[in-house]
Amino acid sequence: MKTINLMYFARLKESLGISKETIALPANTENIQDLIIWQASRGEVWSDEFNPENRLRAAINHTLVNELAKIKSGDEVAFFPPVTGG
Repeated sequence: MKTINLMYFARLKESLGISKETIALPANTENIQDLIIWQASRGEVWSDEFNPENRLRAAINHTLVNELAKIKSGDEVAFFPPVTGG
C-alpha cells in the first residue's frame, strides 16, 4: 500500500477546508490521473474541485508534473489551480 502526503493550495485549500493530509492510496492508483479520479470520488466538494474541466496543476516532490507522472510511496503531491500573471 502506498502512503503519500497531499498538499492543497489556493482555491482548493479554501473549498476543501484542509491544506494537507496523509493518505493510503487505493491499489489501482499509479499516477496523477488516477489520483485525480480517486479524489473526485470522495464526495461532492471533491468531485467539484477535481472535475477534469478545472485543469488542476500537480507537483510531485516540488517538481511540476503531468497527469501521467507515477506516484510512489512517500511522495509529496501538491495540487493547485493554474496561476496567471500579469
